[in-house]
Amino acid sequence: MMVEIKRLLAVLALAFSCVSMWGCGDWFDEDTHFDWAEHRTEKSIVGFIDDSLVITYNARNWYEVKDENDDQVGSGKGNQAIFVYNYRVQLDGPVFMDSLDNGMEENFNYGLGQLGDSVIWGGNVNHLTNDMGNVYSFWKIGQKPYKVKVKENKDGCSVGFNVRKLRTWLDGKIYAQGSKLTRGGDTCQYAILDSVAKNLTYKRFGDDLKWIQKCDDVRAWEKDVYCVILDDESGNSIILKNQFDTIPNSRRFYIGGFWGSMVKMNGNICSLKDEKITCSDVTWRGDGLKFYKDDEVVVDLNL
Repeated sequence: MMVEIKRLLAVLALAFSCVSMWGCGDWFDEDTHFDWAEHRTEKSIVGFIDDSLVITYNARNWYEVKDENDDQVGSGKGNQAIFVYNYRVQLDGPVFMDSLDNGMEENFNYGLGQLGDSVIWGGNVNHLTNDMGNVYSFWKIGQKPYKVKVKENKDGCSVGFNVRKLRTWLDGKIYAQGSKLTRGGDTCQYAILDSVAKNLTYKRFGDDLKWIQKCDDVRAWEKDVYCVILDDESGNSIILKNQFDTIPNSRRFYIGGFWGSMVKMNGNICSLKDEKITCSDVTWRGDGLKFYKDDEVVVDLNL
């Protein structure tokens, strides 16, 4: 009886989901039912709010299963959730959490990365398979996410890329980049996302921004552009402001970049305020959900 109730609830959730997503007639076989995974998928870290709070993201998997033999024929994710934890002190749970009651929504990831402060972004952003435009989501802590379907344009280049990074940019726009900058030919190097006009415009750097080609990560604060240049051999990485001004930093780092308003330098989570870098004494090494102080684990978000 309990199994049948769960199946009924899954079907009802699917029906609601299909109404909000243009119908599911072409997606699912009539001779199947749907089961939710018992546990959520493993949490992943998607952002840092300040020197003590971290954002994680996860979801629940669902499975389409044949009625006659229980063979799995499809799967997806739903009930996506964000959690905010204190990463300096081991607490019994998150200080904040919110989840979506969105049923069985296929192929959409709300937690691809951090945009700024307490906002994470996600979406269906493979430009090669979305002729009608890509869909981006923006989820601010304490609010529900909203989606923006954008049209793609090309300005001075002809070959686009799949977006892997969004950063706050000048004039309220959003800077978009692939997994790395391309430099030659007519390949587009970056893009500007205008969430108000709902346009994603691919570009090559003009004379005013050519210096960004040497940056491994870049973002803007108000009218200033900041850039991380990594030196993965000697660790003499630097942070620049507006091409020529180097932000003083006493730490050597090989890997890192911007996480919202924070800067990660190796395992150090640091703030950049008034041209000064201040780092937390608790580090995240990128190995799962553990945080360290003096080589001892002080917070494990799996607990």
